[in-house]
Amino acid sequence: MRIAPIEPSRIGFGKGTASQPTEKIRLWVARRFAAAISGISIGALAPGGRLIRFPKSVPLLLAMLLCSGLACSPRDFLTRRLAADLISASDIFKAQQVFWLKTGMVSNREFNSPDSMVLQHRGWIIGAEQKKCPPGMDPPPCWDVVLSPLGVDAFRPLLSDLSPGPASVHVAHRELVNVTGISKAGTFADVEFTWRWVASNPVGAALYDGGVYYRSTVGFRKFDDGWHVVNETPKTNQSLEEALHNAEPTAP
Repeated sequence: MRIAPIEPSRIGFGKGTASQPTEKIRLWVARRFAAAISGISIGALAPGGRLIRFPKSVPLLLAMLLCSGLACSPRDFLTRRLAADLISASDIFKAQQVFWLKTGMVSNREFNSPDSMVLQHRGWIIGAEQKKCPPGMDPPPCWDVVLSPLGVDAFRPLLSDLSPGPASVHVAHRELVNVTGISKAGTFADVEFTWRWVASNPVGAALYDGGVYYRSTVGFRKFDDGWHVVNETPKTNQSLEEALHNAEPTAP
């Protein structure tokens, strides 16, 4: 790649021009910086037309020096590392997964839900079939669910009250595995990434398989202070909450 010489009058530093850098020079710096961090060697023409190539570290150093003079922000360049950092730091991504333990009288649908079946398989809950359901809980049969001795041992460290009724338990959190692709269009971008559940306790380990990976795509938008992950639903991009909700299992 050859660097064409740039005259002062073309980049906005000539006599009678504004002292602030123009958008053209910022774009020029961004392109050179992107080339440097992508591992592309940059060269210059020596007298006689011979191309002199610099080590890969030289363009990167030059780009960093130019950026420091132009008040560039690390958020100005949407790299995979920046995208991963912003996604991982989002409150939505960091939110704990909550499991609702339901004991006492429950409907047949709730008793036979996938999570409830896992707890039954572990021997943590026991249900007694009831021919008559409480008002508003139809159709029969219903189930009177209690914790078994094994269930008491599993949930006692997680709940202060084991009395019948619904109780919430934090069981897992998300872990970002990697960013697999970025598609940019102006000040908007779509970032595809993979993530998985990491159990916080034995209940989470029973409910969530850490070996299952999920693929999601989230929208990013560039503002005056750089790129930000979209946490609210815009017209053209998918929010992080939607991306996580619509995640599809994928191979590690």
